[in-house]
Amino acid sequence: TGHWTYLGLRTHRPSRQRANMSTPCAAPCMSASTRTDVFQRRSRAAGDLTPRQPVNVVGRRSASRARTPVPPGRGGRALRGTVNATNTELDDGQIEGIEGYGAISTKPATPLLDTINYPVHLKNLTIDQLQQVCKELRADLIYKVSQTGGHLGSSLGVIELTVALNFVFDQPEDRIIWDVGHQAYPHKMLTGRRERMNSMRQDDGLSPFTKRSESPFDCFGAGHSSTSISAGLGMAVARDMQGKSNHVIAVIGDGAITGGMAYEAMNNAGYLDTNMIIVLNDNQQVSLPTQYNGLNQDPVGAISSTFARLQSSKPLRELRESAKAMTKQMPVQVQEVTAKVDEYARGMISGSGSTLFEELGLYYIGTVDGHNLPDLVAILQEVKSTRSVGPVLIHIVTEKGRGYSYAESAQDKYHGVSTFDVASGKQNKSKAGVASYSQFFVDALIGEASQDESIVAIHAAMGGGTGLNYFEKFFADRTFDVGIAEQHAVTFAAGLAVEGLKPMCTIYSTFLQRGFDQVVHDVALQNLPVRFAMDRAGLVGEDGPTHAGAYDVTYMACLPNMVVMAPMNEAELCHMVATSLAIDDGPSCFRYPRGPGVGVDLEKEGVVLAQPGYRGKVLEVGKGRVLQEGTDVCLLGYGVCVNRCLEAAEMLRERGISVTVADARFCKPLDTVLIRQLAKNHGALITVEDGSIGGFASHVLQFLALDGLLDGNLKVRPMTLPDVNIEHGSNAKQLMECGLSSAHIASTALSIMGQKKEALQMLVMPMSVK
Repeated sequence: TGHWTYLGLRTHRPSRQRANMSTPCAAPCMSASTRTDVFQRRSRAAGDLTPRQPVNVVGRRSASRARTPVPPGRGGRALRGTVNATNTELDDGQIEGIEGYGAISTKPATPLLDTINYPVHLKNLTIDQLQQVCKELRADLIYKVSQTGGHLGSSLGVIELTVALNFVFDQPEDRIIWDVGHQAYPHKMLTGRRERMNSMRQDDGLSPFTKRSESPFDCFGAGHSSTSISAGLGMAVARDMQGKSNHVIAVIGDGAITGGMAYEAMNNAGYLDTNMIIVLNDNQQVSLPTQYNGLNQDPVGAISSTFARLQSSKPLRELRESAKAMTKQMPVQVQEVTAKVDEYARGMISGSGSTLFEELGLYYIGTVDGHNLPDLVAILQEVKSTRSVGPVLIHIVTEKGRGYSYAESAQDKYHGVSTFDVASGKQNKSKAGVASYSQFFVDALIGEASQDESIVAIHAAMGGGTGLNYFEKFFADRTFDVGIAEQHAVTFAAGLAVEGLKPMCTIYSTFLQRGFDQVVHDVALQNLPVRFAMDRAGLVGEDGPTHAGAYDVTYMACLPNMVVMAPMNEAELCHMVATSLAIDDGPSCFRYPRGPGVGVDLEKEGVVLAQPGYRGKVLEVGKGRVLQEGTDVCLLGYGVCVNRCLEAAEMLRERGISVTVADARFCKPLDTVLIRQLAKNHGALITVEDGSIGGFASHVLQFLALDGLLDGNLKVRPMTLPDVNIEHGSNAKQLMECGLSSAHIASTALSIMGQKKEALQMLVMPMSVK
């Protein structure tokens, strides 16, 4: 009987060698060529994760980050042919293949996982069976995400942790909070949603993050980072006040813990001395003050594992609690001495990084191999059963993308993926077409920076998403990744502006919300020339309401001194990059959406194709433009909605209605001359924007009211995002739900003109016509 070893799916095993591990295939074995370079075999000792070179900036996630070289014959991708001998010894770190898996492109056989619908079904399994669950869960996750796209790398890194947490604790009574939520795919699969994973990020499908309304096992919704410890502490305090005894566990990554809110929460947790568990999931992509950052230090091994078990030991912790209670009855001087003795004793068995967490009042356990399931289970069981007071932090070290070689070797690219071919690792990108707005933005910034050495760029651990990783290739010394710390990013930019530099603070619209006080107090109040490039403005399709850029126009345009603008296409975006950099007497901002540009001819639109990058022209601040003149109704668009106004105007033209289309360009300062002219020359005015109530339309209506233009026969209809959260789905569906499609704009125009029947007919036209 032929045998083969499936290289991609593995769990951590004990350090002693195991032989005779080959598992017979129930399905035809893959040929050697089929499996070439698909999964990375491991030849590292148990508990050993290859140390990574430290990065210079907290929170940096760089695709070009250097990795420690792997000696020949140890690690790396390998070809493994069919195993014919039944007693073939596997390389250290490998595990058996999944029986019946067959070809890589087919759905894996998951016989044990198929019996697990909810966490309670894990309770009677042995450790060996739990390890098999991990193996099958990893296989199924890779297959499912290859079909739908989504967050892969982070989810692969927490397979063992997820299984251990669900085995030890009792959800949903015990609360497990996943910070950010992009690593919660295994959690969803073990809590009744595995069969719906193919609907992830689809219309009416599963959310890509944890969501309270989706499942009782999602005790706290997420999407933004660094919130789990605060939420968990609130739940723990509420539990104590209500006399309950359930456990609260917050799982936070090493990226999310760079956010200041996490430290505020830990500080408060230490002060309140409330029982809760914090699991720091550390995949070594950020610089933390812990021992593993040294290149010559092993992050996890036999000694570390022993210390972690000792730290979590029930007798040790209960003895420590008893000693603390006794010394509280003694004089202050004695208390100080015993505290020092305790600190030094703890330091003998703790990593050097424990000092920080201990100073915040947390009992530190670590570091722990996050892929060693027996250790994870043992430590979590000890912590759960120990009668002690106060928060505990368990520091685990994991590998992002664990088990899939392409995700391990290119962790940035496999953090969030489109659909992909499992065998080759090749992602199915959309066909080459118009570049994204993010790419046009960074090209325009590169073109400007090549002519002005004072231009600097800041982002908050989103170099890939914002495009600034590309900017960094040209201007490494002028690119600053501040980590997941938007508040700091804004005030850091303000400090740069004070000294005469030209900071471009590039943050997603949804994330800039986290730094709003700094925008108000540190930038706008001081009238400092900081430029805010707000990516992912408006609707964001599959990422849903947690990442939608719905509020930026409202919260930025209400600030004195702030110039607020939005481009209708990529050429206008280039112009606004140039315009914002030319504004040196106050702050400015511009928003642009996710997705590709319109496809305009840049040179015809006045953009210079520089080498490198693009250079736009400086616009007159506060001046809009008329794109098309008509007599019956005026459509005044802001941002990319102007393009749908043009489409709606064409629909109306076919019905004999003459339409003016204007591009506002600026929300603040408004082009009051243009708006007054439009109001006087038309009986109906419709404003269109993909932002919340209180944005562009509010500023237009405020002007019209104060100018007396609403005192006559002018009819005005504002079209904005509705006052509800727009769930994830396709962009076309979201526009229909919001009432902002071109058909809805045309229908609104017909309605305002009294053609009610025609307005309804416009909305029921076939989608192909719209």
